Amino acid sequence: MTLVTVTKLSVAYGANTVLRDVELAVSAGEIVTIVGPNGSGKTSLLRAIIGATPPAKGTVQLKPGLKVGYVPQRLHIDPTLPITVERFMRLTAPADRRACTEALQAVGMPDLLTRQMSQLSGGQFQRVLLARALINEPDILLLDEATQGLDQPGSAAFYRQIEAVREQTGCAVLMISHDLHVVMSASDRVVCLNGHVCCQGTPAVVASAPEYRALFGAGTGGALALYRHDHDHHHHSSSKAAE
Repeated sequence: MTLVTVTKLSVAYGANTVLRDVELAVSAGEIVTIVGPNGSGKTSLLRAIIGATPPAKGTVQLKPGLKVGYVPQRLHIDPTLPITVERFMRLTAPADRRACTEALQAVGMPDLLTRQMSQLSGGQFQRVLLARALINEPDILLLDEATQGLDQPGSAAFYRQIEAVREQTGCAVLMISHDLHVVMSASDRVVCLNGHVCCQGTPAVVASAPEYRALFGAGTGGALALYRHDHDHHHHSSSKAAE
């Protein structure tokens, strides 16, 4: 089942066209990662999908009734503001304590419910944002560089958690990432963006594509091996290279 279909999408800010003729589809249960250099239009694509930025041309179609969970790139909370994790999670969603606890369990942080947000580490904070996005049991999670500010082991742990969430809930994941060294291990499909779709397919296909190497060089290949694992299990409509 296709959850999101982007067809010939162009996005412009005034006279500046940041995306042109982008084609993208995300199926149920698959993890799709968008990579690209700064200014390549990654966040604009995500904003167009959630309806925050209108297309200049083309269309974005969402499955009727699609439930979306969103994890922002960054969120600043005044460190002097006394707010617990539970209260924070209930600010934007009508959820009871049980729902908050189950969402925190899903992201591997079951004991944070009564902690102050100001006391959380960077990794804990990002997992709380992820848990908040899971409260309403979304069909798809959208993550906008959710590991920004985390170190390499923290980023790798977060991506492993994303995989675990997908396994537990069956939700699809569309995420933007700058972590080329770890992103491949957690993705069924990678889309390389630079104002348009340069290449897309399985991680192995994209990592060896001339367009990808032209943008990022060949040096990431060795680092990828540290985090790659074999998909010896199957997901709905996953692990499909681009036609």
